[in-house]
Amino acid sequence: MAETRSTTTPPGLILLAVSLCTMLYALTTTIVNVVLPQLQGALSATPEQVSWVVTLNVIATAVFTPVTGWITARWGHRAVILWSIIGFSISSLLCATADSLVALIIYRIGQGAFGAPLVPLSQAIIIAVYPPERRAFAQGVFGMAVVIGPAIAPAMGGYLAEVYNWRYVFILILPICAATLLASWLWIHDAGERSLARLDWTGFLMFSIAITSAQLLMDRGERLDWWESSEVLAYIAIIGASLWILIIHTMTATQPFFNPRLFLDRNFSIGVLLVFIYGMLNITPTVMIPTMLQNLMGYPDSMIGILLAMRGAGMILGFFTVARMGNLDPRIGMIIGIVAIGMSGWNMAQFNLETAPLAVALNGVMQGYGSAIMWVPLSLVAFATLNARLLPDAAAIFHLLRNFGTSIFVSASVLVVSRTGRIGYAEMGEFITPFSDVLRFPNLMGSWDAESVKGLSALSSEINRQALMVGYTNSFVLYAVVSFAAIPLILMVKIKP
Repeated sequence: MAETRSTTTPPGLILLAVSLCTMLYALTTTIVNVVLPQLQGALSATPEQVSWVVTLNVIATAVFTPVTGWITARWGHRAVILWSIIGFSISSLLCATADSLVALIIYRIGQGAFGAPLVPLSQAIIIAVYPPERRAFAQGVFGMAVVIGPAIAPAMGGYLAEVYNWRYVFILILPICAATLLASWLWIHDAGERSLARLDWTGFLMFSIAITSAQLLMDRGERLDWWESSEVLAYIAIIGASLWILIIHTMTATQPFFNPRLFLDRNFSIGVLLVFIYGMLNITPTVMIPTMLQNLMGYPDSMIGILLAMRGAGMILGFFTVARMGNLDPRIGMIIGIVAIGMSGWNMAQFNLETAPLAVALNGVMQGYGSAIMWVPLSLVAFATLNARLLPDAAAIFHLLRNFGTSIFVSASVLVVSRTGRIGYAEMGEFITPFSDVLRFPNLMGSWDAESVKGLSALSSEINRQALMVGYTNSFVLYAVVSFAAIPLILMVKIKP
């Protein structure tokens, strides 16, 4: 990797610049999640369709993240960061002007593609600039700075969306884009020679086809009735063929898209599995909770923003804790973090239609706390034993799998809500007849009755609301199970004597 520090720029300023870069990308996920329910109504979309605003953004990031090492080698990290910020800013502005769901999704894909190099390149710069004994400190400061924006943004975005409309959550991003561009222009510099290595287009295309098909399979499978659909079977065939070509090509090519030597390192191999699970767990609640709170419980956008911000507050608290755990076995921090995340998932599985805002807020604090405590030791362990020359490629794969885990698990969670919600609706509906006790006292039950279309519609809406709540609790059970399943992997991490 080219030297990432000029002789006149202090490491602290470089750390500040790359922290702003990562914060810029991170806050776009949390701030958009606040307005998903409003987007659903404004753009006439179903819950499954509006979730594409998040999942296709993450898929675009996953597709373009592995290219970071190649474009950085050819054009230098300064040029890559500056042009990524400019492209990201233009995409954000276009998001604010979108007048249809399709247009918004296209612009969100642009956000993901231009934002993809920011996180892995920032982490690679930190590892290159700071010596091993200072990396834990740098990662802690980096992580804390990264969550400040996502912690504040949901509350601000929720307020702006409620007072004005959803477009203002994208307008809010633009001043941060300007500050990040200025900091990167002033403090990030290139030094040394660049490489003219060619991109492995075969590997890149096969990888892109595989993960895009996997995402389409998860998003459309339930709607198409899975195995009964020729489209679903086509996706499965495309995934299998592209992965087979990718694996064979990687083993035989001189300069493959993915460097197979990376996976000879035990800690890195375990680390990418863990970060895949971390990606599954980190963002999914911020997608599921807002739609649940607004659609089923009637919470306003401003309240949803405040509740999501509590998760950011928990992350800040977690990073303060991590700073005092520097000499402990990193497996301890990762286990504490994953257990806290798992417990938050179990708590969410106990939510019902009468759950108080305080319970949602406290659970968000626990979840953010666990995410922060797990992130720093996981980042350190994954790269601890790698050769410095492999760091850019390693960071790209690391964040690629984190993003891919997010997109797949968001789709899986939406699928669980949709499928089990329909099953719950059918089962509950069997108990509603003209002789049901609930319909015997129409004066007490308000608009519920079996004698009018309006009464039946109101009753159907209530059954659907309760069935969807069952669907959400089922998705949170899955969330908890995945969390606790990661513990054996953590125990396999090798600690250097």
